[in-house]
Amino acid sequence: MSAAVSPAHRRAIVRDAVGIGIATGAFGLSYGAIAVASGLTVLQTSALSVLMFTGASQFALVGVVGAGGGALASAATAVMLGTRNALYGLQLSALLRARGPRRWLASHLVIDESAAMAVAQDDPPRSRIGFWATGAAVFVLWNLGTLVGAVGADLVDDPARFGLDVAGPAAFVALLSPRLRDVPAWVVALVASLVAVLSVPFVPAGVPVLLAAVVAAVVALVGRRGDDGPVADVEEVS
Repeated sequence: MSAAVSPAHRRAIVRDAVGIGIATGAFGLSYGAIAVASGLTVLQTSALSVLMFTGASQFALVGVVGAGGGALASAATAVMLGTRNALYGLQLSALLRARGPRRWLASHLVIDESAAMAVAQDDPPRSRIGFWATGAAVFVLWNLGTLVGAVGADLVDDPARFGLDVAGPAAFVALLSPRLRDVPAWVVALVASLVAVLSVPFVPAGVPVLLAAVVAAVVALVGRRGDDGPVADVEEVS
């Protein structure tokens, strides 16, 4: 049986979790502003952060909406980016051992940051503290950042004057760049980008992003089958 977590270790884990929450909350400011600049109301923007709560999928959804895409294209893109959370859930289920309402709450807090903090700990008790502390910190501060960013953008007559209309694509570049660590990752990114650009004249707004996501997944899977090692980590941090 694992030893109980000492107060010092507990404080250290919680301190790291709050630090992650603060950094993520700062990123939530940009999401809130981008969402309003894309045409969402403050209420819609905040509701997405509360109910969807997965950063990259939210950025994808508002990016497609801002480009004039329909509900189907925006939702499909967001869902594709969010499927990785289901894989995290499979790994965390036995570790967290949550039951009843706690299981539902845990499923909502399964994101990149909480999963990473959980698996980085030395034993299950610390993993559970890391997961819950990080999930709670990110949820609170992400939603607070979203609200502040959305209200701030809503007070501006024309957000495009401040460059917020291009902040969405810039955010995706910032999310993607740390993942481009090797040649296979660049191949996936370049092929997906090429498909998106070439499809723009022929498909409705928002669909190029969806096509790029599908192509990236296919290219990555083909690469994995042809190589013993991983081709690329095309997932992002929310």
